[in-house]
Formats: sequence, C-alpha cells, structure tokens
Amino acid sequence: MKRSIFVLVVILAACVGGMLGSILTIRLFNFGVEPYQSIDEHQQLVLANNHAADTAYRVPASLNFLATAKKVTSGVVHIQTSYGPGEFSVNPLQHYFDAPARSSGSGVVISDDGYIVTNYHVIEDASSMEIVMNNNQRFYAKLIGTDPTTDLALLKIRSRNLPFIKYGDSDRIVPGEWVLAVGNPFDLNSTVTAGIVSAKARNIGILRDRSNLQVESFIQTDAAVNPGNSGGALVNLRGELIGVNTAIATSSGSYQGYSFAIPVSLVRKVVDDLLEFGQVQRGLLGIQITDVNATIAEEMGLAVNQGVLVNRVNDGSAAETAGLEQGDVIIGIDGHGIQAVSELQEWVARNRPGKTIQVEYLRDGERKQVKVRLTNNQGTEAVEKRMINYDLGGVTVEDVPYKELAGLQLEGGVRVANATGKWKEAGLRTGFIITYIDKIPVDDVKDLNGILDFKKGGILIEGIYPGGEEGVYGVDW
Repeated sequence: MKRSIFVLVVILAACVGGMLGSILTIRLFNFGVEPYQSIDEHQQLVLANNHAADTAYRVPASLNFLATAKKVTSGVVHIQTSYGPGEFSVNPLQHYFDAPARSSGSGVVISDDGYIVTNYHVIEDASSMEIVMNNNQRFYAKLIGTDPTTDLALLKIRSRNLPFIKYGDSDRIVPGEWVLAVGNPFDLNSTVTAGIVSAKARNIGILRDRSNLQVESFIQTDAAVNPGNSGGALVNLRGELIGVNTAIATSSGSYQGYSFAIPVSLVRKVVDDLLEFGQVQRGLLGIQITDVNATIAEEMGLAVNQGVLVNRVNDGSAAETAGLEQGDVIIGIDGHGIQAVSELQEWVARNRPGKTIQVEYLRDGERKQVKVRLTNNQGTEAVEKRMINYDLGGVTVEDVPYKELAGLQLEGGVRVANATGKWKEAGLRTGFIITYIDKIPVDDVKDLNGILDFKKGGILIEGIYPGGEEGVYGVDW
C-alpha cells in the first residue's frame, strides 16, 4: 500500500510568470490591544431566514461569522510583486525581452496610516510591490524591514484613514476556538474561510536560518488556506488579528486540512522593532536545546516527560552568566509553562537584548528559578539601530525642512546636495528634491535608504526643483 507523503509548502504564489498555482515546495511558504472579552452565545442573536422552509431561526453569536467577516475583509490587501528588471527599468528593451516574473500574496493593514504586515517570503527579492485594496485602490509599497527568522515583513503605503485590523491576544486563544482566515488565494480577492484552532506552538521545520535563530511557534487551524493566502489575516470572532497565515501541510500543493499562522504576539514584537530600529532585536539565552520526550526522560531519569532539555550552554552567554547548566530542563518562562522548544523560542523571541526574564527549570529533580538578562548574538546587551547613509554611491542627499516642503506643497522628499557619476550623467542637478522612486513616495533620507536597500537594476526617479521645474530621471542602481 502506498503511503501518502505530506510536505510543507509556502502558500504564497498564486501567479508566477502568468501561470496560476505556482508553489514553492519545502520553502517558506491600532497598534493597541482591546481588553479580552469572552463571547456569550446567548447574546447578540442574529435572525436569519430559511427560505426553503419559510421559517426563521436564530444563530448564536459564537457561530455567527457575518459581522466578523464584514469587519475584517477591508483590512486585508492583495500584494502583487514583480521580479527581475522591473517595470521601471532604465533600458526599455530589457523590459521588452526580459519581462519581470510576477507573483502575489496577501497582507494585513495594521494602522490607518498605511502600515501593512505580510510574510517575508511574499516579498522576498521583489523589485516592485503593488498593493490592491479591497475597494480596488492601488498603491506602490515601500519595504520598511524584514525578519526572515520569523518570516515577517513590514510594508508602508502613503494613505490616510484606512480600514485596519486591531491586534488581538494570541496567548488567550485555545484549541477548539472558531477563527476566520482572510486572504487572496489563487488571485480570488477577499476570500473568507472558517475553521477552528487545532493546536498551538507548532514547529513544522519550514524556516531556515544560518545562525539557527528561526522561530516556529505556529497556530495550527483547519481553516481553508491556499496559495495566495500567505501574509493574510487569521482573526477571532471579535475581528481581532491573532495570526498571519504562512504555510500549509499538503501533498498536492493545495489545502488538505491544516494551515499554520504566526501568532500575533510575535508579529507585534517584530513590527515594533522594525518601526523603532529598522531591524529586529533578538534577545538570546545562548543555549542549545531539544524537546524532552518519554525516551529522553527515561534515559536521563527525569521527573517530567515534557519541557526543554539544555544540551549545551554557550561560553559567555546570558544563560551561563545566570548559572544555567547542561542537563537542566526548562519548564517555564516568566510564569508561563514551557512544554516544547517552539514555546521557549517564542517566549524568548518576544524580548530584546538587555531584558530580564525569569526562567523556571528542573535540576536533579529540584524545581529552581533564575533571572536571566538576555544578550544579542554578539553577546552584548546593546540594541542596534540601522545607520542612515547620506552618501548613496554618487549622490549626496539631505533632508528637506518641513516648512520648505509645505511651501512646495510636498508631503515628503529628499534634496540632492551633490550628484556625480551615473547620477550626474542621468541629469540630476544640485537642489533637485526626490519625491518618488519607482512610484514609491519618499519621505526623508531614512526612508530613501530603506527603499534603495531593496532595489536592484534601473530605478525611476521623480521630483521637483525649488523653482517648480519637475524632473524624471532613470538611474542604473
């Protein structure tokens, strides 16, 4: 009898190079929290009509998805990405003979001023990212930052008063709780599916990182999720974001029963870091670990069958400084029970270097506690902020005072202080204010740095001179 083999795949590409259903196999796939309130199924009953029987019946709120779907659908966007020379290539013949490949995924609007969270694999290596709203409005997005270790990315579009989805509390969800998945599978915009939370803290071995710092602590659900859903929302019946849909377990490339989402507790930490520092700040214990199971427990004479076994404590690490030793079994972080490596990774990854956490562990059958001050991967407590570069390989730029921007009726821009080489050859002159790169609005020098960090090949530069003369230039970046 043949055995069905399931593989974990990303749920990103609905369309690559014009073909639907392209799957990447064995790869990866406001700002405030309202008080948690339980749902009383006897409250807010919804009257519905059974037209076939010409009778009426009532649906309890705990099974009513209508209000939730209506509330969250407009907060999920369609992300259309391009790869290769891009549509703004300096050489039009290159674009004609080497048209960029295209793909798509989903994203979640998390603030009314245009911040969008999605999966890293949705936008990885993209030369252009276009956001399509639920009402078909279109925007070019800038990439604020990425974190491949959690498969998350933060984008930004210039807009105001956008519908967005508020953060929920993924720590409070339990298996059996109803959830909705919202996204754009197979380019079918604004698709809503329902299911329940099947499990929490799942490690499915799909993320890879050179330093082995990947964090997998997925929410598992049986809500139908397919290619194109990547980066979309997983919400509770209060319409709060509890996860970002990321992967599926499948032998066919499409949904076969289970999907996986990054918990919003981790999403929120990553987003906060990217906004404040431009990169994620990871606090580390500095240990090598494995799950405790019945076999290990028997071999080592442990008093528990669950927990995280410390195989090694790195020299000079936070764990060594705090006194943790090889053979210790970690069973709690900050008062939260730890049963597996995935849970430990998530709870530690929520903290920055320099943060003190309380670790509960077993040693020789005795329960102990110790406070550990986390360090970064260099072994220090420092947080690192992305440097702002004012010399961009042939052009020196500077921020434009707000008063001057207002006088030119500009929302943002960067002034060219000096142009040499290819920038000068393209025609840019001193005093030119760059307002757009590849149709992406530029706010300031920090913003320009972030945009150019993820650009390859030719870029289209638009802007204005102080006297009102507009300019459009192409530079081979």
